[in-house]
Amino acid sequence: MRTRLVLLSARLLDPGTGTVLPETALAVSDDGRITALGDDRGIRALADPATTVVDLRGAVVTPGLVDGHLHPVTGAELTHGLDLSYCADLDDVREVLAREVRNLGRGDWLFGWGLDPNVFGGLPVGIAPFDSVLDGVPAFLLLFDAHSALASRRALELAGVDGPRTFDQASAEVVCDTDGRPTGLLQEDAACELVERIAPRPTPEESRERLAAVLRSMAAAGLTGGHAMDANGESLALYGQLDAAGELPLRLRVAPWCQPGTDTDGVRALIEQQGTGGDLWRVTGVKLFMDGTIDNGTAWLERPDCHGESTHAFWPDPAAYTRVVGELHRAGVPTATHAIGDAAVRHALDAVEQARANGGGTVRHRIEHIETVPDDTLRRFAELGVLASMQPTHCCDFTRADHTDNWSRRLGEERASHAWRCRDLADSGATVVLGSDWPIAPFPPLAVMAGARHRRPSRDLSRPPHGPEQALTPLEALRGMTTAPAYAAGEEATAGGLAVGHRADLTVFADSPLTTAATDLPELPVLLTVLDGRITHRAREI
Repeated sequence: MRTRLVLLSARLLDPGTGTVLPETALAVSDDGRITALGDDRGIRALADPATTVVDLRGAVVTPGLVDGHLHPVTGAELTHGLDLSYCADLDDVREVLAREVRNLGRGDWLFGWGLDPNVFGGLPVGIAPFDSVLDGVPAFLLLFDAHSALASRRALELAGVDGPRTFDQASAEVVCDTDGRPTGLLQEDAACELVERIAPRPTPEESRERLAAVLRSMAAAGLTGGHAMDANGESLALYGQLDAAGELPLRLRVAPWCQPGTDTDGVRALIEQQGTGGDLWRVTGVKLFMDGTIDNGTAWLERPDCHGESTHAFWPDPAAYTRVVGELHRAGVPTATHAIGDAAVRHALDAVEQARANGGGTVRHRIEHIETVPDDTLRRFAELGVLASMQPTHCCDFTRADHTDNWSRRLGEERASHAWRCRDLADSGATVVLGSDWPIAPFPPLAVMAGARHRRPSRDLSRPPHGPEQALTPLEALRGMTTAPAYAAGEEATAGGLAVGHRADLTVFADSPLTTAATDLPELPVLLTVLDGRITHRAREI
C-alpha cells in the first residue's frame, strides 16, 4: 500500500504518557492509518512522488483533537443571526437590536443567539425590555443555553401563541404573567418550536454551505472529530452529502435524540439506526434529556433553586426514562444523558445501575454537563463505568467567582461552590471527556482545554477563577480531547494515540499544549490538521 502522507522533524506528543516519543517522523498509508514511526531519514524513504511530505521543523504533533459534545448542524443554523453573547446589559442588547431593525425590510424576521440572562440583572427574563425596539418586528432571540428563547410580540402573534400550553416535555413552558399573557419567554424545545416552525427557514443549499463553512473553521481550530449530540432535521442528509463530496473535514459520531413519549417502536427504530452512516460519520448512541438548565429554572434539583424552580424532571415519568435506558443497554446502545442538576445526575446513574443489574454486555454510557453534584454521586461514575462529559468553558464564561451571576444566585452559595467538579470527578476515577457544547460556547478546542485549566472568564483573564480547586492539569485537559473521547467511542485501540495502526487523525501545534500557559493556550498556533491522513488545514508558515 502506498504512502499518502509523511510528517518529518516533529515532536510526537503521546497523551497517554505525556511524553515526547523518541521518533521524529511518521508515515500514513492510503487507508488513513499510521504505518510507521521512526527517524526522518527512514520515514522519508517511504515516500513516493505522489506522497505529501511536510517538514514540521520541530512542531508538536498530538492525536487529533475531538470535541466530546457539539451540535454542528443546529449550531450552523442558530448562529446565522445576531451574536448577542457580547452584550453586557439591557442597553447593549437594545442598541444591537435597534441597529439590526433599521436594516430589515418590511415583514423580515430578526434572529439572535447567545443572549446571556445575566443582562437582565434582577429583572425577570422576558421580551418587555425590548418591546419598543421590536415593535411590529417578528423576532426570535435564543438564550445562550439554547434551551430557551425570547419571542417578540409580533412573532407570538404570528404563531398564535396567546397563553399557556401543555407539552410532553415536562419542563417546557410558554411563560405567562399573572394575567395569563405570554411574557415572550419560551422554555425548552417544545415551546420554542411553536414560533420556530412558522419562521423562515434556510434553503437546503444554504444549510449545506453554512455547515461546510462551520466545519472548515473547526478543522482550522485543530479539531479532527466531534461527538454530535443530535440528528435533528436534515442533519444526517447533510453529513452524507458532504462526506460523499469529500468535503467533510471532521469525523463525526452522531447520537439521535430520544424524547419523552417515545414508544417501543420509536426505541426500536433508534436501535436499528445504529451503525448507519458514511466513511467519516456514523450514528452511534442515543441522546436523552433528564432535565433542562439551571439558568432558566428547568434543571432537576434535589432542593429547589432560590425561585422555588428546577424541581422536576424533563420526562413527566422518570421511570419511563429508566425503562428506555434499560432497553438501549440490552441492545448494546450507549446512551448520553443531558443531566445538569443533582437530582437528574443521580437518576441517570440509578438508571444505568439498574440496566447493568438486569443484564446485557459492557456498554459505555455517559452523562452530559454535570454542573452540580453532591459528594456521594462522584464515586458512582467510575463504579458504573459512566463517562463524565463536561464543558468547562460554561463555568468560565457564564458564571462568576463571586457568585453574583444568575446560575450561582439560583443555586445559592453552597451548591454554587461545587460547580463543574472536573477535578473531583477525575480524582474519583471517572473518565472526563471535554467539549464545547457549541453553539452554546465557542468551539476552538484550545480554549476548551485552557478553560479546564484556568477556569477564568475567557474575555477577561484578569478576573478570578470560579472554583480553581476543580481545575484539571495540562495533561488531563489534553486527554479530555484525545484519549477520553476515543475511549467513550470504544475506539481506544485505533484512536487517541500516536501508534502504528491508529487512524491518522492528527493536530499539529507550534509548541506543546502541555507547557504553554493556560492563559496563552487559546492563541497557540494550529499549524496543521490531518483527518484520515489528508490535510484539512495548513497554516501558511508550514
